[in-house]
Amino acid sequence: MRVTSGGHTFTGAARRAQIVAATIDTIAELGYNQASFARIAARAGLSSTRLISYHFAGKDELMAAVLAEVLGELGRHMTEQVGAAPDARGRLRAYITGLVGFVAGHRERMKAVMEIFLHPRGERAFYGPEEDGDTLGHLEAILRDGQERGEFRPFDTFVMAAAIQRSIDGLPFLLQTRPELDLEVYARELATAFDLATRAPAGLTPSPP
Repeated sequence: MRVTSGGHTFTGAARRAQIVAATIDTIAELGYNQASFARIAARAGLSSTRLISYHFAGKDELMAAVLAEVLGELGRHMTEQVGAAPDARGRLRAYITGLVGFVAGHRERMKAVMEIFLHPRGERAFYGPEEDGDTLGHLEAILRDGQERGEFRPFDTFVMAAAIQRSIDGLPFLLQTRPELDLEVYARELATAFDLATRAPAGLTPSPP
């Protein structure tokens, strides 16, 4: 008897996870354009590409599953890191170091994600203005909170959020040219630079929360 959960068999869920993992590895090694169903099936040890088509209607659906897997893990990681910080300055530092730390620990997965982001999906990209706005919105919320509390100086929160996010977004590509890059040092220097760029002048009393 097959045990089911949420309308899917556990064996089916395991097969989907196997395909997603093979897809990540294939894209990270060969690039998006070379990640054919045939290559993914071979890496996953499947006898036929039909086993992929059974679980995913097409390449777009498979890529969406890859993004859901990796970005879901990233989201949980960031919620834990940022949520543990006691104040806005701490949350900003945790955001930067947490995101760089995730990239450091998941280089192949993040490389695959960036490859997918760079390729169109019909009329709409996998990562477009709406997704980018959501990402920057979370960061802007930290910055606005810090300003309201008096921890941060006055500045344009969108410009600062974009500068912070863009300094991290390109890491998977930077690692291709400098694979020996020490990401712990990178995270620490980046966090210090933006702490200095955002903090309120010395002697300014923070407003109560």
